[in-house]
Amino acid sequence: MQPLKEPTHSDLAVIAVPLKNISSDTLSKIAIASLGKSETLKVGQGVIAIGNALGYGQSVTVGYISALDRAVQTEDGTNRDLLQTDAAINPGNSGGALLNMQGEVIGINSAKYSSTEVEGMGYAIPISKAQTIIDGLITKKTRTQVADNDQGYLGIQCKNIDSTTSQQLGMPQGVFIYKIVEGGAASQSDLREKDIITKFDGQGIKTYDDLTSMLKYYAGGTKVSLTVQSLENGQYVERNVDITLGKKPADTYQQ
Repeated sequence: MQPLKEPTHSDLAVIAVPLKNISSDTLSKIAIASLGKSETLKVGQGVIAIGNALGYGQSVTVGYISALDRAVQTEDGTNRDLLQTDAAINPGNSGGALLNMQGEVIGINSAKYSSTEVEGMGYAIPISKAQTIIDGLITKKTRTQVADNDQGYLGIQCKNIDSTTSQQLGMPQGVFIYKIVEGGAASQSDLREKDIITKFDGQGIKTYDDLTSMLKYYAGGTKVSLTVQSLENGQYVERNVDITLGKKPADTYQQ
């Protein structure tokens, strides 16, 4: 199944799993988590982090809320306002629950500060922000990967505008279209050369790999909406462009 990702890159996704693929024993043990209110948290409150640290299986660590609305910039240049905790958040914990002492989910474990000089700086997405995002994601259509020869394509040649290039040149981060292929799907739409694609079917993308991964779930002939940034009168303006995908070509130098 395609993981549906939050368009503003808050490190959240929703994965749909068919009930037929879950054993009755597992189903009988699944319970709906109780959600707390992250906006009422106070520094110093105790928390419990649950995850799958290092892939060893379920793990539990404990700590305290160290800071609220901590501005954090990740390695890819994304800025987020997160909860800070000294509960150990190790690789494999990401996506696990951060609970208060009443067992309510008040955050989703997201990242840690990694340095030989720093300890006890883990971060979680506040549940009050996450809930709105998740509620929106679960309304989207669940998609499965289509066969290679049925995959849709846009008919563009493109390159990444990463965070460094974005800052240096004042361009939005995303997928820059430097050529629209004649006769391709994009050529029959309102997509323009020099547009920067930032969303595909409502889901945020930043790289060519993001775009390629998305297209694996859309067959040729599917109508989708792209969100692009277009340069108009020296300023980037956001537009939505509807496009009917073509069939995936053998040429691997275009999408």
